[in-house]
Amino acid sequence: MDELSQKGRLPKEPKVLFAFFLHLSYNRRKHKIPGIADAGPFCVSRHVYLERNGKTDMYIIAGLGNPTKEYEKTRHNAGFDTMDILADKLGVSIQERKHKALCAKGIIGGEKVLLMKPQTFMNLSGESIRDAADFYKVDPEHIIILYDDISLEVGQLRIRGKGSAGGHNGIKSIIAHLGTQEFPRVKIGVGAKPDRMDLADYVLSRFSQTDRSVMEDAFHEAADAAQMIILEGCAAAMNRYNGGRKQCRTL
Repeated sequence: MDELSQKGRLPKEPKVLFAFFLHLSYNRRKHKIPGIADAGPFCVSRHVYLERNGKTDMYIIAGLGNPTKEYEKTRHNAGFDTMDILADKLGVSIQERKHKALCAKGIIGGEKVLLMKPQTFMNLSGESIRDAADFYKVDPEHIIILYDDISLEVGQLRIRGKGSAGGHNGIKSIIAHLGTQEFPRVKIGVGAKPDRMDLADYVLSRFSQTDRSVMEDAFHEAADAAQMIILEGCAAAMNRYNGGRKQCRTL
């Protein structure tokens, strides 16, 4: 202790040393920094802290879409297509059937991640997301949703940390089941609906060859954006990926 004190790292007197750690504990509590046990100023790991508080240090990334070959590569399945790209980047395969979804586990920047493709059909996506969130005790702030957006130009991305459903039935379902709008999402532009075309027919239609090429690039960027939210935070991802292509008119 004397040797450390002489180097200026810690106070020398025991009473001062205790006060130092007490002060450190108070400030970490004040600023809500995880890693402090409830009883006293003694540090514990982040994982232990979260477990003691009924939570896990984990993320969920879910891409929305409709199952079966009938809906493959449709506009409404942009979330599914992005998840396949993300899984490939992480070296995993989304095949395990669990939580009413196809799932896989991976690691992003040292963080555990559950990849999901809900199999409930789009309008019931919230059932799958809530089931997984409850099982792994994941907060909404750690649930990242990837999905199609008709208000954005083909291939344009828009990152949001929270917000309303904006008319998207999959997001409506997730908000209803989680009981909050405060979860990050990556919107993937699929272009505005043509006049006199039914909305359901449009989102279940497929891209032209030219637009599909643009979307393939967008899927890669959306997968990278989801990873960036975990690695650097939602604000950094918004600064990096928002903007770019011109926004389409809304319906």
